[in-house]
Amino acid sequence: MELGQPLAGSTNFSDWIDGRTIPHLSTNSGAASVAFQGWRHFKEAFAPELIQSAFDETSEALGRRVKTIVDPFGGSGTSALASQFLGALPTTIEVNPYLADLIEAKLTSYATDALVDGFNQVMSNSRNVAEIAFEGAPRTFIEPGVKGRYLFSTDVARTLQQLKEGIARLADDRIKRLFLVLLGAVALDVSNVLVSGKGRRYKRGWSVKQSSRDSVRSAFREKVLKAIYDIERFRDRASLDYRVLRGDSRALIKDVGQQDLAIFSPPYPNSFDYTDVYNVELWVCGYLRSPTDNRRLRTATLRSHVQVAREYHVEASPTKTLANTLRQLNDVRAQLWDSAIPDMVAAYFDDMRNVLKELFEQIVPHGRVYVVVGDSQYAGVGIPVATILEEIAHLIGYSTERSASFRSMRSSPQQGGKTSLKETLLVLRR
Repeated sequence: MELGQPLAGSTNFSDWIDGRTIPHLSTNSGAASVAFQGWRHFKEAFAPELIQSAFDETSEALGRRVKTIVDPFGGSGTSALASQFLGALPTTIEVNPYLADLIEAKLTSYATDALVDGFNQVMSNSRNVAEIAFEGAPRTFIEPGVKGRYLFSTDVARTLQQLKEGIARLADDRIKRLFLVLLGAVALDVSNVLVSGKGRRYKRGWSVKQSSRDSVRSAFREKVLKAIYDIERFRDRASLDYRVLRGDSRALIKDVGQQDLAIFSPPYPNSFDYTDVYNVELWVCGYLRSPTDNRRLRTATLRSHVQVAREYHVEASPTKTLANTLRQLNDVRAQLWDSAIPDMVAAYFDDMRNVLKELFEQIVPHGRVYVVVGDSQYAGVGIPVATILEEIAHLIGYSTERSASFRSMRSSPQQGGKTSLKETLLVLRR
């Protein structure tokens, strides 16, 4: 059997990606048209085709097909889903509970008739609710909000609550999980804001262009029906097994078991709080119920940002490049928009060292680790993330298979403007 080809009788990987061609493995342009990936818009760090390429290369290095693939930073589940199409057992770790459920919803097998019945129950049994129970959510969520600005009108919030309660009454936990994550995606679409890694902003003309009860229900109907179509079309993937570990990858990486291949893109040390990107879904779907819940989640993430106060103490810098970078950052500490940035950068690489060290114990000899990372910059000081991680990996015992420029990205205003920052594919050999 040719490496990278699906097992006999299963859905073909090329069928899943619709036979598309992409200019680079670093771009996931067109991902919205790929089954499952359009359930919730997500800025991917790499295309599904990279997983297939990594699978083929690692299978050749091992002299057999890759059987197990791990992603310690699951995100939208691209690595795990691609693994199923390739006939490998995926293990993924995700700290964000909304994303963890989104990943599992994509990987789960369903009876189509049960999905249709469940959908009809939700749409017909959604009753009026006495109050809108986005428990503990910030006041800006629901009209009248704060100073006349809010994410949802009362009508839209009540409709979302009705659908959520209808979902909660379903008997099948798998279907409840699927419908809830789809409702979360709808909630963002019908809100008054746009969200990205750079923060949240109100839509232009939001006060006169708000969604209605009917548009919310219509959006949910469309989202569910498209998901059911994807599920039915690709029900015969080469592997239907999976493992989703919910929690902090720094703690859970030691529990993944023996792995042939790891492929992931961790948060970059760019001071984006990725929890904020999914803030709407987390509150609307009930994953967060108090400010304490919010803080607990934010402190369980990689130390890649300074938006939440936390412990940054680490031991001495393990590599010369990191030590030199931290020295330069300390020299400009007074010019930084947050004086904790040098400490955060040191803590970030300490976290990544621990992840790579634990992963080294799980990867089989001759196995591979594919990491997509991006550089950062503060007050003119560049953070060569891939270079530092490569040096750390060598200290652990990895060898470098290759390090290749993936693409360039613009730095944020916080990082100093329009300078292009390099993203790199780092391939390590066990």
